[in-house]
Amino acid sequence: MSQSFVLEYWHDEGWLVGRLRGVPGVFSQGQTLDELEDNIRDAYQLMNADEESAPADAKTKELVL
Repeated sequence: MSQSFVLEYWHDEGWLVGRLRGVPGVFSQGQTLDELEDNIRDAYQLMNADEESAPADAKTKELVL
């Protein structure tokens, strides 16, 4: 299922750097906007793959930092 997100991006030392607004931890960079978009998609998919790869008997615990 497809979802829509807002890509927020800016120039930083010759690179376009971006993040998905409202999705913590999904940052990337690229030399062009197209490359940044591809890299952000990859980063988002990797973040989701990590969450889905936990074993079936995995437990969770809230941790306050």
